Amino acid sequence: MYTIKANESGTRQIGISTENLVTIRKYNLFQFLIDSNGIVTEPVLDKLRLNLRSMLTGGADKDLVDLCIDVIFHRDMKALGLSNLLALYEEWNTANPESAE
Repeated sequence: MYTIKANESGTRQIGISTENLVTIRKYNLFQFLIDSNGIVTEPVLDKLRLNLRSMLTGGADKDLVDLCIDVIFHRDMKALGLSNLLALYEEWNTANPESAE
């Protein structure tokens, strides 16, 4: 279990499980998410949430629903939290390369 800071002072944190990170990889949720400037803003978070809502309306597995409830649509998730989630995912993805299937 990992935790990310959801605000500058660190008083708000969001728990991220390995299953959440695997789900992000499975659905390529961060691919083409950030603009060329590389800055994570509230509109970027809104874009991710809209993409997930459209995926959920088409039917989704339990892991995607859990990711949405526990992380992406968490009441404390803001742009800083998403930025920290992206950093955690990149670090985790580098340490756990996808196996060839």
